[in-house]
Amino acid sequence: MKRFLFLPAVLLILALQPLQAQRRDSTYTAAEQFKWEKLIAPASLVGVGAICALSPWYMEKVNIPVRDRVLSWTGGADYQFDNYLQYAPLVSYTIAGLCGAGKHGAWEHLLTAATTFALVTACAQGFKYLTDSPRPNGGTRSFPSGHTVTAFAGAEIIRLEYGTWWGLAAYSVAGLTAFMRIWNNWHWTSDVIAGAGFGILCANAAYWLLPFERKLFHLDSKMVTGRNYQFQALPYAAATPCGSAIGLSLALQW
Repeated sequence: MKRFLFLPAVLLILALQPLQAQRRDSTYTAAEQFKWEKLIAPASLVGVGAICALSPWYMEKVNIPVRDRVLSWTGGADYQFDNYLQYAPLVSYTIAGLCGAGKHGAWEHLLTAATTFALVTACAQGFKYLTDSPRPNGGTRSFPSGHTVTAFAGAEIIRLEYGTWWGLAAYSVAGLTAFMRIWNNWHWTSDVIAGAGFGILCANAAYWLLPFERKLFHLDSKMVTGRNYQFQALPYAAATPCGSAIGLSLALQW
């Protein structure tokens, strides 16, 4: 199962590698510019998810019936590949950036990915401890879905960096992750709705912070856009005495 999970990240990396970096004449790109309208979609998702999570009517009419119907289909089986799938967009974004794809340089990709992950962790864990809402399987700290936050954040930074079509591919992975959180009976529908909004918001916030991080770490235009190194990411598959194996070979030369 884990070998299968590796494929989405590999496919995204291979698809994004040929997209060579587009040199920037100005310091800021459109993704880095804060605009109020960018808050509409994520704020709406978070708001709807929060209202639904607090609504007894929604819990009775939607959350519980969906949970019961899904359990009737799955029989309580728990497929854990979403524990790995959630990271596929974010990992793909990072490695593709190191390979030279996208509008930003390698160091900017690393900064954006690291900032996104930090915001995702703080946001998801912070609200989990703050709300301490019950899970459909009897656990606690259900709101929001951390897996969904991570997956949608990765999908959004791919969309911001590589455009709508690559974003759709990444969002399909994020959508599958969110669906599996309900399928595995770990989260309510309201948890994944809010998780998607939080993820999109974290990704945009990471790009809004990039100009300040660029100044903080003294990433001038030469360091950002120049390439005095070579980076390769090559997937491989091989037969071993214990069975087949799949992996990713990374090489950095400077």
